[in-house]
Amino acid sequence: MHCPFCRNPDSRVVDSRTSEDGSAIRRRRQCPECSKRFTTVETASLSVVKRSGVTEPFSRQKVINGVRKACQGRPVSDDDLAKLAQAVEEAIRGQGSAEIDAYDVGRSILDPLKQLDEVAYLRFASVYQNFDSLEDFDQAISELRSAH
Repeated sequence: MHCPFCRNPDSRVVDSRTSEDGSAIRRRRQCPECSKRFTTVETASLSVVKRSGVTEPFSRQKVINGVRKACQGRPVSDDDLAKLAQAVEEAIRGQGSAEIDAYDVGRSILDPLKQLDEVAYLRFASVYQNFDSLEDFDQAISELRSAH
């Protein structure tokens, strides 16, 4: 890590702390050359591979925006959506892979959404799983009923 003040290629870690959600590590560093202190933030990158083959960074906001559409008119708060997005990211990071398929991101959304709101789950699943007929809805509703 280069010192941002004198460009010395060495630095010493003085303090390390994890962020509130545990997704990053904040390190306080000191340069042995000029003795100035600076902060670095370390995060593990997580990339999503789309159907087209394009890779982009994982975004909690994209998860929230996609689920928000399914939750329109439902009693789901912004805090609920933020917690859901955090749970999805934690589940994906728990798989231990730096790249994940977009399909797997959608699949990771289904279970937390089912716990949050069953109607929103059906709406999201109908688009995500390409429901073609009433039988698809009927089968999903039967599975929800059997889970109760």
